[in-house]
Amino acid sequence: MLPKPSLKFSEQIVCANVLVLAVKMSERVFNFSAGPAMMPEPVLERARDEMLSFGGSGMGIMEMSHRSGLFGEVLGRAGSGLRTLLELPANYKVLFIQGGATLQFSMVPMNLLAAGATAQYVVTGQWGKKAAAEAARFGTAEVIYNGEPEGFVSVADQDELRLSSAAAYVHYTSNETIDGVEFDYDLDAGGVTVVCDASSNILSKPIDIEKYALVYAGAQKNIGPSGVTVVIVRDDLLKRTLREMPKVLSYEAIAANDSMLNTPNTWGIYLISLVCEWLQEQGGVAAMEKRNAEKAGILYDAIDSSDGFYRGHAERRARSRMNVTFRLSSPELDEKFCAEAELLGMNGLRGHRTVGGIRASIYNAFPRAGVEYLVEFMNDFAARN
Repeated sequence: MLPKPSLKFSEQIVCANVLVLAVKMSERVFNFSAGPAMMPEPVLERARDEMLSFGGSGMGIMEMSHRSGLFGEVLGRAGSGLRTLLELPANYKVLFIQGGATLQFSMVPMNLLAAGATAQYVVTGQWGKKAAAEAARFGTAEVIYNGEPEGFVSVADQDELRLSSAAAYVHYTSNETIDGVEFDYDLDAGGVTVVCDASSNILSKPIDIEKYALVYAGAQKNIGPSGVTVVIVRDDLLKRTLREMPKVLSYEAIAANDSMLNTPNTWGIYLISLVCEWLQEQGGVAAMEKRNAEKAGILYDAIDSSDGFYRGHAERRARSRMNVTFRLSSPELDEKFCAEAELLGMNGLRGHRTVGGIRASIYNAFPRAGVEYLVEFMNDFAARN
C-alpha cells in the first residue's frame, strides 16, 4: 500500500481559521479517477524496470513482434491468469480486443442479434442505456428495466425482470460507474443467454461465470491500462454469428486467431499479465472482495454519519463498492471540496461531467490508506463548512 503522500508545501491558505495546505506533489497522488484508474505500484515498477529490455531481449515489449515467442508467453500468461482468477471452465475463451467496452455495445448485437430478433436490456445507468441504443441498430432492444426515471439510484431485483425465453440474449451492466450503483448478485436468466458489461467490477469479487455466456470489460479500471478489452465468451456463441461482418469484429474469427487477427495491444496485454500475478499474490478475487468491502464501508460510514452534510446518491441496497457517489449542499461546495482535495494530493474526485457531484473510485489497486486519508479530509471539510 502507498503511504500518505509526502508533501512539499508551496503555499498555505487560511480558511475558517484552519490551514488548508496547497501542495506541490513530489510523489504519487491518490488517484480516485473512474478510469484510467490507479494501478498496483509493484506492477508499474516492474513495467518500468523491463521497459528497455524485456526478458533479456534488448528491446521493450512495445517494440517486440507480437508473433515472437517471448510475446506469445506473455499472451499465454495474461490469458491463464484471468482463467485462474475467474475460475473459467474449459469451454470459455478469453479474447483481447481493442476499441474499449464501447465497441462491445455494437459487437455483441452484431454477433448475437439477428435482424428481426429481440434482445432484452436491463438499464441501470448511462452505460447500459448506451449499450441498448447501439443494439437497436441491429435488431430490437427491449428495455425490461429502466432506472432512469428515478435518477439511476438502484438496480433491478431478480424477480422484477420479465425475461423472455425467446430473447436472443439479456444484457446488463454489473456496476455503473457514473451513478455508483452495483448488482450484488449474478443475474440468473433461467437458460436465456446472459451478456454482462463487467468493466468496472470484474476481478473485484468472485462471480458465477457459468451463469454468463459472454462477459466483457474495458481493462482500465481493475485489469490493466486503457486500450485493451477482455471478452470472455462461451464456446457455443462463437458459431452464432448471424450476419456478414468484417473479421476484425467477429468473435469467432478473433478466437480462431488467438486474439491476433491483427496486431494486438501488446503493452496492454503485458500489463494485464502483471496485474493477474499481483492479484494472485494478494490472495485472488476472494481476498479483493473482502478488502473492497472494507474500503467502501469506511467511506459510506463517513457519508452516513455526516448528519446530511454529505448525501449519497445510490440507494443503500445498490451502493457500488467501486464508485462511491455523493454530493454536498450545492454545486459550488462540491467544487470547493474537489479543489481543496486536489491540492492535498487527492485527484479525480469530480463526478462525471453529465451529473456532477463527487465520485470516489476505489478499485482493486486503490489502497485503504487513501480512503482513510479522504475520510480525514471529509471530516475536516465538514467542520469548516
